[in-house]
Amino acid sequence: MALVHLRNVSKIYHLGGEEIRALDNVSLDIERGEFISIIGPSGSGKSTLMHILGCLDSPTKGTIELDGTMIEKASARELAAIRNRKIGFVFQFFNLLPRLNVLQNVELPMVYSGVSGRERKTRAIDALRMVDLENRSKHRPMQLSGGQQQRVAIARALVNSPKIIFADEPTGNLDSHTGEAILDLFRNLSREGRTIALVTHDPEIAAVTPRRIEIRDGKISQQTDARLAGLDRLPATPLGS
Repeated sequence: MALVHLRNVSKIYHLGGEEIRALDNVSLDIERGEFISIIGPSGSGKSTLMHILGCLDSPTKGTIELDGTMIEKASARELAAIRNRKIGFVFQFFNLLPRLNVLQNVELPMVYSGVSGRERKTRAIDALRMVDLENRSKHRPMQLSGGQQQRVAIARALVNSPKIIFADEPTGNLDSHTGEAILDLFRNLSREGRTIALVTHDPEIAAVTPRRIEIRDGKISQQTDARLAGLDRLPATPLGS
């Protein structure tokens, strides 16, 4: 069974009497342990899709199942709990709190989960070790390079052992060399069996993932799966349907 299962999902806005379909009847499966990218130009609907997949927003129509839980009708409180327990986020601008040190920033998701102080510290150090930053645990974010700050953000995303990690333009605020190091880190996490979805407008970044989902005008226009020998191009229909 897929980790994420979307069927006929639409997101519709009404502006000045006009109907805007940010997502239009999208169906998609994401398997456990997959490393995928969601790619499209500005205004294509890729960010809307990530927000719905990440329980940051609710669809107007359609059904969503995440790790066996139907979430399309969940309340705001229920969605917050699902995000905290099952989803990790990495954003372009890191979103680290400047007054907290690295360790405290990584501990934050566990504070909201009610984890004890001792366990928070142990798990945060373990997560920092995964991104090779345990020796910077007492530093403040502004004492780190951009690449190091993004690795802290990845450790924070990992600390609650989420079912899936969404990375929204994770290299967009980094130079090319540092960005490649961050993509290497995601590759390594994928090899460990983590489920990761990169959201990007950049084809070169999308090319690092085995499966690419292209969004145009609120619809899946194309899927490319490098794992399928001799069959690169897939129609705009959900895998496994």
